[in-house]
Amino acid sequence: MEGQWLNIINFLLYLGISLPLLGIGMFLFMKITPYSEFRIISEGDEVNTPRKAAAAQAAAYTIGGKIIGLSLVLASAIFHSVSIIDLALWGCIGIGFQVIIFYLYELITPFKVTSEIPNGNIAVGILSAFLSTSIGLLLAALISY
Repeated sequence: MEGQWLNIINFLLYLGISLPLLGIGMFLFMKITPYSEFRIISEGDEVNTPRKAAAAQAAAYTIGGKIIGLSLVLASAIFHSVSIIDLALWGCIGIGFQVIIFYLYELITPFKVTSEIPNGNIAVGILSAFLSTSIGLLLAALISY
């Protein structure tokens, strides 16, 4: 039974590090965009304004993709870490690279993601979600190496 309590404590410690890291990653992503994703999403229920509904969908896709991408990185960091410090270090590295790659994506595309999402370009939102998820997978694999 003593070993079981140790496992529960370890679980809670890793959870206590990984959830705040996920929150920090999301906070950073929301700070680097010039719009409030959650405001856009909450205003998307106005049926008489198709642009707002489309913007809400685009914002939801981008946020969802970022959550999945960051979670993949953190899951790999949890699985491969040898300590809480190791988890925190690799989690921060993964979050940092996710943000850097978002800037590169914004730089190399012929459109500006930060302009297209509030304008309701759902295709850009979906593409951004796929990019975040794909980068998350790649970074997760790199952490396991």
